[in-house]
Amino acid sequence: MARKDRLFSLIQIIRDGNLYRACDLAAHVGVSLRTLYRDMDTLAASGVPIRGERGVGYQITAAYTLPALNLTKTELEALHLGLAAVGESDDTELANAAKALSSRIDGVLPEDRAAASGWSFATYPFADAARGFQYMPKLRQSIRARQKMQISFRGDVYKLRPLALDYWGRLWTLAAWSETASEFVTLRIDQIDSVGAMPAAFVDEPGKTLVDYLSWNKARNSKITSN
Repeated sequence: MARKDRLFSLIQIIRDGNLYRACDLAAHVGVSLRTLYRDMDTLAASGVPIRGERGVGYQITAAYTLPALNLTKTELEALHLGLAAVGESDDTELANAAKALSSRIDGVLPEDRAAASGWSFATYPFADAARGFQYMPKLRQSIRARQKMQISFRGDVYKLRPLALDYWGRLWTLAAWSETASEFVTLRIDQIDSVGAMPAAFVDEPGKTLVDYLSWNKARNSKITSN
């Protein structure tokens, strides 16, 4: 399993908030404990909200708390530039959030830095996360409108019922019911090749809803700790 795929698999396991032993996680993805520890350190360094320690276990937390940061002038300019780009997005909610965040950052900057502000999406291990950003407006709209979608993903084509978007430390994923495969799928947004809305909408059906997806994911993860 490629390292990027392994890291993604680890996120999918711990995303339910439960505590998982390192040995169980290592066994599931087929690596040594030493490699597993490095993987978890990498995810934490990449912004995934992981709590845990070696010898005890790991779990993901829902809240995102940013510690105090000391930014260089170049880093601050990169942050401003990224927010400015998102602020021009067709997705009104994300654009407004970017502008609000920009204002909050300006509010805490020293006067000399704030006056120079003109107002980044990803670092290793998901350096291509920004690639999927272009699809976010369509995906969010389809989820709200319950619009079926046809998505090309890593060379395969899926007809999907999009259910939810999740953000895990610079990595966006789409939870969906696949009408092509007749099962739930979780797709990395940065690995999508194309998206298109289908003319048909959908209504909730037993076994195909977001609640069912969450139950499915929980049951899948429970097999890891029971083995």
